[in-house]
Amino acid sequence: MIHPSPPPPASLLVYEAHVGMATEEERTGSYREFTKNVLPRVKNLGYNTIQLMAIQEHPYYGSFGYHVSNLFAPSSRFGTPDDLKELIDTAHGMGIRVIMDLVHSHAVSNIFEGLGLLDGDPGLYFHTDTRRKHVAWDSLCYDYGKPEVNHFLLSNCKYWLEEFRFDGFRFDGITSMLYYDHGLGSNFVSYKQYFDGNQDTDAIVYLTLANKLIHEFNPEAVTVAEEMSGMPGLAASVASGGIGFDYRLAMGVPDIWIKMVKEIPDEEWDLGYLLHELTQHRSEERVVSYCESHDQALVGDKTLIFRLADKEMYTSMSILTPSLIIDRAVSLHKMIRLFTFMAAGGGYLTFMGNEFGHPEWIDFPREGNGWSYKYARRQWSLAENELLRYRHLDEFDRAMIAAGRNHGLPGLQLTETLSVNNIDKIIAFRRGDLVTVMNFNPTVSFTDYGIPIKGKFRIVLDTDDPLFGGQGRIDTTQAYFSLPDQGHYGVTAPHHLKLYLPARTAIVLRQERIRTIMDL
Repeated sequence: MIHPSPPPPASLLVYEAHVGMATEEERTGSYREFTKNVLPRVKNLGYNTIQLMAIQEHPYYGSFGYHVSNLFAPSSRFGTPDDLKELIDTAHGMGIRVIMDLVHSHAVSNIFEGLGLLDGDPGLYFHTDTRRKHVAWDSLCYDYGKPEVNHFLLSNCKYWLEEFRFDGFRFDGITSMLYYDHGLGSNFVSYKQYFDGNQDTDAIVYLTLANKLIHEFNPEAVTVAEEMSGMPGLAASVASGGIGFDYRLAMGVPDIWIKMVKEIPDEEWDLGYLLHELTQHRSEERVVSYCESHDQALVGDKTLIFRLADKEMYTSMSILTPSLIIDRAVSLHKMIRLFTFMAAGGGYLTFMGNEFGHPEWIDFPREGNGWSYKYARRQWSLAENELLRYRHLDEFDRAMIAAGRNHGLPGLQLTETLSVNNIDKIIAFRRGDLVTVMNFNPTVSFTDYGIPIKGKFRIVLDTDDPLFGGQGRIDTTQAYFSLPDQGHYGVTAPHHLKLYLPARTAIVLRQERIRTIMDL
């Protein structure tokens, strides 16, 4: 049965996934298993878009699909092309769109399986001078100045849209394409760095043509740029003079969280700085924010939860084993994700399993680990075990996504800062109808803490809910009304919303209309 593709969502909620490592067993998973076991989970979590990695054929499994050898072949590791089509069609039937991780930024250098010497000419698709090899990735760089290369890559865009009915693409390695030096070693703190002659105009023309073709062939398709320099116009329409992407990945956000968690005690976090960084993008530009993608979990690094809990994850994630370290890790894991989600400007992304704090890291089978699949899989049963605290994080992620979908976040609403107190470690901000109040203080709970805002509010999300591993200290059933402060000499001062804020917790409130006698 052919199901129509769901319409583009107002906010992009992306579940980044790798079919091969989506099984709990120590082996390579299949398209059919993903369809049967993972799609229902994604739907239950509330994400509206799946981003599939490693679809284009690649000889080395451990490359995560980024050293592509055949741009037109869905990887046979996971099954047949028809199996992939069934996966996408089933997702569409569930109301989930599917976008593909498209790699047009470079190709595998292996000439026996790749395109490097397809007809004996090293310059058929790639540069032949010093620009041929990518200095950091050990791969070949396309020559976008050749019309034949443009035709080849553009036809590849249409192929996946037409033949497999993908709903768009996440273009990999855009920064590498935009600059002659691939953006390596640049900090991009000045606009001069975007217009200093280091820009590859051929690549910019190709990306513009790709976006134009994709959106003309399927006006409802979405394109996301994996780009860290913040090139102006990248996520502006072609008609307005931009390169044409619909979204840009906010790649600086996970780097900020790693720095905070790794280098700075949470009682010293600068909350104003965090809010600024989490909302920093051009007002007209939609971005997809995230705390961690697959990049932050690769071997040699740690997932966010593992940075917070470390070795305690092996002994104390049971609800029967109290641990202050795990309490802190679970609390901050929820708050970091909520902060990122509520401040996001257009979209949000998580890598599969990270929503429930999947432990440890990702390491594909290779000679150095004895070709083991131990870390190239997802332990879904952890989130399903009633005795483990992973389920608390899983339930929280589901509730957070639901709150956003029900109230129009993450979108492009302006962020109104209500309160930032780095001494108390309290921050409050408003977006649309929702007000987020967070107490990052590790030891102090506050009673009747005043937030400068007027109106009637109800709590729609509370990290202290027992369902999420909290202690249930906040009354989520009642309505909260702001009260005017009593000024000097009886003069009425501005309103404040008085709230009970337990240590290391956050709440999200929705403003409600106050009924008056005129409504009766």
